[in-house]
Formats: sequence, structure tokens, C-alpha cells
Amino acid sequence: MISNIIVAITTWITHVISNLGYPGVALLMAIESAAIPLPSEIIMPFSGFLVESGRFSLFGLAMAGAMGSTVGSMITYYLGFYGGTRLIKKYGHLVHISESELGLTQKCFTKFGSTSTLFGRILPVIRTFISIPAGISKVPVISFLVYAFIGSFIWSYFLAWLGLKLGQRWDSLSVYFHKFDAAIIVILILLAGFWIFKVYRKASR
Repeated sequence: MISNIIVAITTWITHVISNLGYPGVALLMAIESAAIPLPSEIIMPFSGFLVESGRFSLFGLAMAGAMGSTVGSMITYYLGFYGGTRLIKKYGHLVHISESELGLTQKCFTKFGSTSTLFGRILPVIRTFISIPAGISKVPVISFLVYAFIGSFIWSYFLAWLGLKLGQRWDSLSVYFHKFDAAIIVILILLAGFWIFKVYRKASR
């Protein structure tokens, strides 16, 4: 069942890119960055595979991916900005973010400021919801846009380059990235648990 869904999504993504070109890449990356489950690990590698045929350039794909991602990120940024933590408590499960993950990312924003957006945009899993805590933390919108664009450009270029290098085996990337996603989730859970333990111990004192 799940494999059929993945095949259907992959087929639709490749169809959109093949027919719309750069605007299609930007559209798909905008959808992905708005926390709707369209994997960039399929969007950008397939686009990179088409570079060899002369259809795209790596720089053009990175620009299209970054622009689309930034637009999509603005949607979730403003959801966090105006919705606050109430939004996460009520609808967080829809965008795959828990209260513990929210607390962890807010702590990162407190410590590292706006640059947390830059690092968050180049990490699997985190990149899809980093905009929500950025909005909740009231990161200045200009800083958010700049860092979101730079991070998305790096991520898009990297995936497109991998797709170019792998050629017709571009779709094998999704398998490896899903394994990496699982590792990131485990690390996040452990970090969140450690953070909650520290808060609890501090409160008990």
C-alpha cells in the first residue's frame, strides 16, 4: 500500500517537472516546504538527472528550488508567527512536529538566533518544519527570508548534483535519505528527552 503511494507520488512529481520545467520544480519545492509530504529527495535528484540532457542547469535548479522553498517556508512561518504554540498543540500532528520538538527548536533559536533557520533548512526532517518555530520565536522576517533562501539553495544544489552524478539511478537516493531521516528522528527524540530531563531536574531543585 505504502509502496504504491510512493510510486504514484514519484510518477506525479516527474510528470510535473517534465512538463513545467523550472516553474514545476519551484512549485513542488514550495509544496514540500509548506509541510505537505512531497519529498525533495525525489524532486531535486530527478531534476538533476535531466541536467545531462541539457534540459536544466544545476545553478538554475538550485535557484528554482530555493525560491520555491522560500515561498513555502513563508506559509509555515506565518502559521507559527500568528498561531503560536497553540497551533502546535492542536494541529502539530498534521505537520509532523511535537511539543517536545518545538521546545528543542525554540531553544536552538534562543541560543543561535536567526542562523538556526540556515542550518535547519539543510537538514532532512528538520527542514520541513523549522519555519514554524522560527515564526513562533518572532525571527525578523528579512533575516528569515535570507537564511531560508541560502539554506534551501545549498540543499537544492546538493540533491540536484547527486541526481546528476547518479544518472538513471537517481531514485535510489530516496531509500538512503529515508534511513537518514529515521536517524535524525531518533536523535531529535533523544535530545528532546535530555532537554526535558534538564528542565524537570532544574524545576525540582
